Amino acid sequence: MNILFISLGCDKNLVDSEVMLGLLNAKGYCIVDDEMKADVIVINTCCFIHDAKEESIQTILEMAEYKKKGRLKALVVTGCLAQRYQQEILKEIPEVDAVLGTTSYDKIARTIEDALEGNGHMELGDLDALPVVKEKRLVTTGGHFAYLKIAEGCDKHCTYCIIPKIRGNYRSVPMEQLVEEAQELAEQGVKELILVAQETTLYGKDLYGEKSLHRLLKELCKIQGIRWIRILYCYPEEIYDELVQVIKEEKKICHYLDLPIQHANDEILKRMGRRTSRKQLEEIVRMLREEIADITLRTTLITGFPGETDKQHEELMEFVDMMEFDRLGVFTYSPEEDTPAAEMPEQIPEEVKEERQAELMELQQDIVFDQAEDMVGREVLVMIEGKVVDENAYVGRTYRDAPNVDGLIFIHTEEELISGDFAKVKVTGALEYDLIGELIV
Repeated sequence: MNILFISLGCDKNLVDSEVMLGLLNAKGYCIVDDEMKADVIVINTCCFIHDAKEESIQTILEMAEYKKKGRLKALVVTGCLAQRYQQEILKEIPEVDAVLGTTSYDKIARTIEDALEGNGHMELGDLDALPVVKEKRLVTTGGHFAYLKIAEGCDKHCTYCIIPKIRGNYRSVPMEQLVEEAQELAEQGVKELILVAQETTLYGKDLYGEKSLHRLLKELCKIQGIRWIRILYCYPEEIYDELVQVIKEEKKICHYLDLPIQHANDEILKRMGRRTSRKQLEEIVRMLREEIADITLRTTLITGFPGETDKQHEELMEFVDMMEFDRLGVFTYSPEEDTPAAEMPEQIPEEVKEERQAELMELQQDIVFDQAEDMVGREVLVMIEGKVVDENAYVGRTYRDAPNVDGLIFIHTEEELISGDFAKVKVTGALEYDLIGELIV
């Protein structure tokens, strides 16, 4: 039986997809990448913002066409959109046989079997459950890096965010379970672990009574084969001394942090339900750069939040110019139903949001291009990602770059390199967001 699996949305969703693929692989299903050959299609959906929701719906409709044509025997929808709009999906798209919520992914094999027998159904489960799956994940990232989801859900309840309603309350994965999973990944050849959750810095508080990310990191650093450990999605107000010290002391931990700050104006931050002020953000960034001199800081911003004035936008521009973040992404505000922000007055027109986004990104480009020029002449350690087609060149990443969101380095060499290898490279040039280098033999 051939199964096509389509995973949409964030890296946390990808981990769920890989767990489901592992379960299906253990059951003997054949995983294919061509919808024309599939007997069953599973779509793991996202609905975090409007564009993600649209992509999920469009993908379901496209795959439903194969059901109409007769070859496809079952169409299953899982993930965030399924959790949020289960009734609507089954009613509006009759080709969908089954819907699985965000905490029911461990039921994927049984759900497919039922659907093939004509017993399709909807299963949402307990929103605060944390399924335990014994089968090994089927890693889809190329094998040399993998995401490790250390917690599920969120307790922050930012006014623009729907995640707590579709992913539940914050709950940490037990440490021994994570260490075992990481060891299995290392045995499969994974060399870089990327820690993800809706919020990584709170890890362990619900299980152990105190923030315990530093303890988890120490255990993960002991695993043979793991060379890099990268931490994403650290809420700035939750960063604490022991965590900073572990990042400084443990050589495997990349000097890289992702800090989603969203804005810099105090009034907007308060209305977003964030727990920081501009002054606190400046102090946290300053502390990190003083403690870890070569740290790379990534952040994300939301522009066009309800009521954001031109003056508040200018303040955000000034903040970005002053802080000189190494990596930065900007989202236009997306009003999501059932969130407080969607009901706020003074919603900003889309064209204004897009203009402000463009201004912020143009400013950040100048910052990043200058930083890239400053890298020329430096020697860096690079993880090889693959070969450039028809050229004697390879593409890789430094510790400063997370996969799929940050820049790359292109290395021209006659030497044969393999994906997942580490190589010493001298930076010889800069191409906007990317670097050029030569192998140091």
